Amino acid sequence: MNMETCLVTGGAGFIGSNLVKDLLNKNYRVICIDDLSTGSLSNLKGLDKNPNFVFKKSDITKKFNIKEHVDFIFHLASPSIPFDYLKNPLNTMAVNSLGTKNVLELANDKNAVFLLASSSDVYGDPEIHPQKEEHRGNFDHISRKSCYYEGKRFAETLTMVFHKNHATNVRIARVFNTYGPNMRKEGTAISIFIKQALQNSHITINGTGKQRRTFCYVDDIVRGLESLMFSKHIGEIFNLGSEHEITISKLVNYVKKHTKSKSEITYKKMPEEDPMRVVPDITKAKRMLGWEPKISLNDGLTKTVKWFKSLN
Repeated sequence: MNMETCLVTGGAGFIGSNLVKDLLNKNYRVICIDDLSTGSLSNLKGLDKNPNFVFKKSDITKKFNIKEHVDFIFHLASPSIPFDYLKNPLNTMAVNSLGTKNVLELANDKNAVFLLASSSDVYGDPEIHPQKEEHRGNFDHISRKSCYYEGKRFAETLTMVFHKNHATNVRIARVFNTYGPNMRKEGTAISIFIKQALQNSHITINGTGKQRRTFCYVDDIVRGLESLMFSKHIGEIFNLGSEHEITISKLVNYVKKHTKSKSEITYKKMPEEDPMRVVPDITKAKRMLGWEPKISLNDGLTKTVKWFKSLN
């Protein structure tokens, strides 16, 4: 009865489910809220037997009630990959606006610490490399993907308004490309490449393959979210991600090596919205949180490919 309670919105999703499991392992009581529109109960398999875990199917864009005491709120609910948010842009905007407002009001009611999981997409097509938290971004606010970009930017604004006007204890994490177990097959470059490689089908690269990205294993991101949540840095924004850049072409070669794939590579036209380079400056997280990724891309891919194979 004296355990601290964490509420995780979007807890049946990729990062959320990994966070839920880690919090339970660290002896927190966890309430998971998810409408299962993009998350899956399979990501939480076996947790129903844990007396410290509660799952509530709920749409956060509508008012919802939590009777239990809550100490910490990790707000991760939102479609986060183009496959999902382009299919339902209005819901994506509603989750990040109305949904975020409802969760912030809950944090006030419960006097709970609130953490918003934002995204590197708030930088748009960055003009400064690597991206520091102070970079205001470079955007086309009416592009196809702006439903997500602008949704996250609005969620950040809303979070800081609550902090300044209502003294809500908040902090914001801007999460860069993440991979690992429970990721969607339709998700990011890594998941698509692994799926294609394991099938020995053509691996499709958008553009020339010279685009530069960083990829952070999910365990490191979970550790970063927890480091920020349980810190004293109220009203602060932190980048969380790997700082080790890799071209998309080199990433494909890594994936082929780890899957022993015979796939050939084909190239398609690069979408207009895709930036050429996205890489975080994590100096602030290193200095103030003592956090930086520990799992190499090589080790992370080994774990991720093993997980993908276990699904078949």
